Amino acid sequence: MDQHYLSYLFKPKSIAVFTGSPQGDDCVDYSRALLEILGSSHFEGPIFYFDICLPDTLVGPGKAHPELAILSVAPADMLSTLEMAARMKCRAVLAFGSGVSHELAQALAQAARRHGIHMLGPNSLGFQNPLLGLNASVIGPLASVGPVALVSQSGALAASILDWAAQNQVGFSIVTSIGPHSEVDLAQVLDYLASDGHTHSIVIYMEGIINARAFMSALRSAARAKPVVVLKAGRKAAANRAAQTHSEAIVGSDEVFDAALRRAGAVRVSSFVELFSAAKCLASRYRPVGKHLAVITNGGGPGVLAADWISEIGLELGKLSADSMEALKSKLSVNASLSDLIDLSEEATPEHYAAAIEAANHDRSIDGILVIHSPKIGVNGLAIAQAIVDVKKDIGKPLLCCWMGDSTVLEARELIAHAVMPSFRTPEAAVGAFGNIASFYQNQLLLQQTPPPLSDLAKPDIEGARLLIENVLSERRNILTEMESKALLAAFHIPVTQTILASSANEAMMIATQLGYPVALKIDSPDISHKSDVNGVALNVMNAAGVRDVFGNIIENVAIMAPKARINGVTVQRMVRNKRARELYIGLVNDEPFGPMIAFGAGGTMIELFNDRTMELPPLNQYLAHRMIERARIAETLGDWRGAKAVDITALEHILLRVSEMACELPQLREMDINPIIVDESGAVAVDARIVIDRTSTLSDGQSGSYGHLSILPYPLRYEQTWSLKGGGEYIIRPIHPDDATMLQELVGGLSPESRYFRFVATISELSPAMLARFTLIDYDREMALVAVLRERKVNEEGISVETQKIIGVSRYITNPDAISCEFSLLVADEFNGKGLGSRLMMSIMDVARDKGLKEIDGLVLANNPGMLKLMSSLGFSINEFAEDPDFKLVKHAL
Repeated sequence: MDQHYLSYLFKPKSIAVFTGSPQGDDCVDYSRALLEILGSSHFEGPIFYFDICLPDTLVGPGKAHPELAILSVAPADMLSTLEMAARMKCRAVLAFGSGVSHELAQALAQAARRHGIHMLGPNSLGFQNPLLGLNASVIGPLASVGPVALVSQSGALAASILDWAAQNQVGFSIVTSIGPHSEVDLAQVLDYLASDGHTHSIVIYMEGIINARAFMSALRSAARAKPVVVLKAGRKAAANRAAQTHSEAIVGSDEVFDAALRRAGAVRVSSFVELFSAAKCLASRYRPVGKHLAVITNGGGPGVLAADWISEIGLELGKLSADSMEALKSKLSVNASLSDLIDLSEEATPEHYAAAIEAANHDRSIDGILVIHSPKIGVNGLAIAQAIVDVKKDIGKPLLCCWMGDSTVLEARELIAHAVMPSFRTPEAAVGAFGNIASFYQNQLLLQQTPPPLSDLAKPDIEGARLLIENVLSERRNILTEMESKALLAAFHIPVTQTILASSANEAMMIATQLGYPVALKIDSPDISHKSDVNGVALNVMNAAGVRDVFGNIIENVAIMAPKARINGVTVQRMVRNKRARELYIGLVNDEPFGPMIAFGAGGTMIELFNDRTMELPPLNQYLAHRMIERARIAETLGDWRGAKAVDITALEHILLRVSEMACELPQLREMDINPIIVDESGAVAVDARIVIDRTSTLSDGQSGSYGHLSILPYPLRYEQTWSLKGGGEYIIRPIHPDDATMLQELVGGLSPESRYFRFVATISELSPAMLARFTLIDYDREMALVAVLRERKVNEEGISVETQKIIGVSRYITNPDAISCEFSLLVADEFNGKGLGSRLMMSIMDVARDKGLKEIDGLVLANNPGMLKLMSSLGFSINEFAEDPDFKLVKHAL
């Protein structure tokens, strides 16, 4: 409806600069540098200069109401200067400097919010908009214009990146240094860049986040629109805090961050050189379908280096099919080799390279192409580069180049760079860049998954589980015993071994005889996290006499090694015996700030030694569960392996889905170990479990219902409703999901030109792929789209009655930047106008907005759309003139 609110910050039409401070203050240097930089800028709008030490003096072209105020004053003067900017009706503020305390930063943020001002800083080193010729920063000379946006939480690193970029032909749409305590945070900047038409890819340097929900919501939204590459500091934690389960002990926060980025559809890199290599490749919008990279080379050594690195980072060497090899062989030198690498030999000509690239492009088993050229005496490298540039326009797969050497290949590199082809100096760097493309594609698939909180499996006993947890908390305990832990798992239908508590040796013998030998005996105590550490576990006890003796030994060992521990008794369970079974573990940890994370990997007593785990944010669906299992190293042993039959992967996936349900429905869970899980061809069973709980665990302000502890909201199934259609029939109103893309396209395609224009204010015939992704893959935390789906039964060509579905209407809202109001849109299929569908969709979307705590809903309606204006009036909306465009009416309704 209006331009993005951060446009006043990053794309101002006019600027007011406030300088001046007592002599000797740290910000004096910033002020001088800033005045010099702004004075040499090519910004076309007016800039007004104020010296706060001379409040009546104005240097500039007259008084006005600047959109952006830049504060380069002492910390003690910032609050009063901000008030001055507010009186001038500035819409945004950039607060320069360093050393502003947390308390002052909070006071500045409160003042900015009170005046409706969006403030970058304090402690910011500014931003650059090269397209406007505006350098409002002290992080270096104005960058060149380009499609990459850089967002950095470190001003020093931003300056280093700009210096590197200037030597590597990398240009920018926006460069910004956020700094600590900034009122405009990383999430808000991501929101702006997601909708910025000049930004094709986003690179981020970050050191940490505060609000995981806001960060994940903004990152997922941005990654849907364009590639996002992240470089994060602090990969290795100095130490883990004391943990009460294996899961918490073996999982570091950096691994959690990796899992979060994967689920958000972004790509993580490890160096700032790799940062721009990835951004350069991803900005080309390649969409590979796998990990198979073909290597075309004129030398075996460089090709082998590339192949080694392909294997090292988990890619696959792309090989030509037999048919492709046969067709290509006649076009190459007799010395060429095509079995693994596409080695064109030292005699390779430009025509050979072009033929090999075209063959790899048409081979379905290849997903990307790396062309390596080593300089040879008598070989024209520039002509080969020109041949690759000429063939590039017909290539639909990622095409990367590596021109090795230096002085003799400079012209060729320049030619390739001018053709906007990703080019690298070493094979390893080129392979790594393709790895980022492959990761981006795979992570985009993860981004599209929108599971509900509960799976399609049998409904768990959620109330029973909550009662069990409340009983433990009422006893002022936070560690569940093994019996309680297994009872909690059983409430979610996770198979567990039968476990019975014995309070005496005689009772243990009777239980063991009933269960059948051999049995396992374990100490049962709320104060002992790891039973084996106190010699509290005995396995494979074969007879009654053994049970009697072991019972006594366990009690004695624990009394010596943990004298203060409370002992409930000793549990008895039958041993799960299968020499060919695999031991796995599934765990749950709570990360600060991402909330619950699910872990999977190799289990057993040497779990820390194996150090094998994969992680995922809940909620999960079967696709995400399967991908978790695939990523673990133990996955190699789960198929037919050394004479053992393949395990029941579906049973394992079901346990992961059940743990996801627990994570969603039980916010009190802090840590959980299910270890070991014994899995074979007949199923999976949890042999031991340990669960830690606490009173509360939440990430949000409570507006997200019972899922405020999750950093990704589940698919909101609770908003699904069935309604009757006037004239007969029923339809379902439910939240949209990515699988609706085809039906949404059919809805738009079936509209009249007038209806399409009323909705999109453009003469479109169909939605672009980007628009389809934007409309169907939404973040339920910040927006909602409800679709009306009509189900009908039709007879197909075979004469069989089948159910068909089609979308007949859509209502949606997007939360406004003020976080208390939202903007709506509505679309109804032409043949269903006048049947009450529009009213029902609007009332339903208003109910959702109300449930989310929003206070007002508004929207723009074309003034020549009487049908929509009549509907809005009937629903109680006020209809007002829209000052910015007389062709529209502004309609509003309090919620």
